Amino acid sequence: MSSFGTYLTGFLLVIVGLAVGAYLLNVPPTWIGVGVIVMIGIGVLTATTRTRPKDPV
Repeated sequence: MSSFGTYLTGFLLVIVGLAVGAYLLNVPPTWIGVGVIVMIGIGVLTATTRTRPKDPV
């Protein structure tokens, strides 16, 4: 598995944990969905920037 896939898998596990915690705190499902979508976007952006090859100088 590539480092991008590993990073994204770990980030998705964090998102699932946070969503379950929000559910247990009785956060409305609409806001849990919004939070999950935002976190997935952040995860893809950070995984892309952290795992891309460095530009040759």
